[in-house]
Order: sequence, then structure tokens, then C-alpha cells
Amino acid sequence: MTDAHHEQPEQASPRQTVLLAAFEGWNDAGSAATSALTHLAEVWGAEKVTELDPEEFHDFQVNRPYISLDDDGKRSITWPTTSISVAQVGERKVVLVHGVEPSMRWRKYCEELLQVAGDLGVRTVITLGALLADVPHTRPIPMTATSDSVGLQAVLDIEANTYQGPTGIVGVLQHEAAQRDLQSVSLWAAVPHYVANPPSPKATLAILTRVEEILGEPVPMGELPDDAAAWQHGVDELASEDSEISEYVAQLEEAKDTAELPEASGDAIAREFERYLRRRDTGGKDSGPEKL
Repeated sequence: MTDAHHEQPEQASPRQTVLLAAFEGWNDAGSAATSALTHLAEVWGAEKVTELDPEEFHDFQVNRPYISLDDDGKRSITWPTTSISVAQVGERKVVLVHGVEPSMRWRKYCEELLQVAGDLGVRTVITLGALLADVPHTRPIPMTATSDSVGLQAVLDIEANTYQGPTGIVGVLQHEAAQRDLQSVSLWAAVPHYVANPPSPKATLAILTRVEEILGEPVPMGELPDDAAAWQHGVDELASEDSEISEYVAQLEEAKDTAELPEASGDAIAREFERYLRRRDTGGKDSGPEKL
């Protein structure tokens, strides 16, 4: 692990230090999760503090290094590593982990990540993921938020994690974080499987909106809303050229609308209205209540 720039925090933040992690690969349909993390790093001005040595964790025949030329014609190699950055967002420190899902030694990989997280004072681990699903592109991207932490389930009004089955590095990291008595939240966006190729700005926007709600910290969205609208319009045009796809999308829309009728409850409408008022009162930025 390279940590020449890794420094201990001078003092604890008045608000809990949170780690957000996303990994390229199986957990990242449409690159929605890693795109969300990259966006956060840019708008929050995150600075890299360390990275994990890829030699121990990656099969380079699976995740190959990338060779490139700089402006002076000098060749360099970029390895599929995991970078750890830190941003100060208001009174809260946020640790951002962006990596490629490792090929081997997952337990040691998580141990090293969580050791750095401990050194940086992390109390809560939030993993970001995206999966392919039978959902229509014309409806809001479904988001799932779960936690193994009973306290967070109550505070954030989210469900317990009951998933059973094959898991990726995000599931292992969640488990290992819980073993170290850290709070954890798992966020997943459902990406329409018939438009799986990246980018998926509508899913990225959905992830960022949920992060904003959970942290109670503003996330400048920049051009993402316009990109999401353009993406949906482009898929609309492609679907209109194929009658079978159009019919399939209509079936997904009907199924989605029928399933979500109970969701139009008073509580759901009240939550959305409160969010609108917060944005209006802060000039378009959702200050939000402190969540963590």
C-alpha cells in the first residue's frame, strides 16, 4: 500500500466521518456507481491520500493495465488499483474509495481498506452499486437502501439487508465493516437491462440524490439532470424504431406502475414536499437534516 500522503486526522469532525465506496465490474451496471463516486470527488474537491498496491489483488489478465502517452510523448502505465481520497464537506469529512473489483484475496483487500478507514476516523461505510433489472427507462430509477445496523434502519427509515445469494466486493466489504462494529449502508440502483452500456446518467443521478438524502449534505448535480433527460430521450428514439422493444417497454411500464400504486402514500408525498421546500429555501441546494 502506497501511503506517502496518508496523514492522521488532526481532530475528529463534529459530524461523523463517512466512507463512500464504488467498484468497477460486477457491482457497477452502466458504470452508474463509479460515475457517481467520480462526480462526488469532482464537486467536493477530494484529494487522494493513498492507494492499494494492485499486485496482491488483481489478475492483470482479467483487469489489464493501460498504457498511454503524455503530452511529451512519454509512455506510462496505469494499473487497476484502488484509490482513496478525502473531501471536507461542510463540517463532515468524507472518504471516497474508487476501485476495480479485485480478482483475489478479498478478505485481505477489505482488511487494508478498513485499516485506512479506521486511521481516517470513519464511523459509517456506504457502498454504492448498480445492477441490471427489468425496469423501464421512462420511470424513476428504482433505488434500494439497506443496512445491517439496527440504529441506522430506524434513523434513515431503511430496511434490514435480507439478501441471500452470490455477492460482489461491496457485499464482502459491508460484512467486514459490520464485523468491526462500523455502521453500514448499501445503496443499489436498478439499471434497465436493455440499455446496459455506459454511461447511465439517470441511474447515476438517482444514486447521488439518495446519497444527498442520507448524508444531509448538498451534492451539486451540475449537468447530470440534463444528461439524464438527454439519455432518456435517446432511448425513447431507439425504442420507437423497434416495435418489439416499444411493446416490451410498455409492458415494463404497466408492471411498474401497478406495483408502485401503494407507494403514492401520504408519507411519500410529504417526504418529497419537504425535500422541495429545503431546496427552495437554500437556493436550490438541499441542506437536509443531519442524518449520520
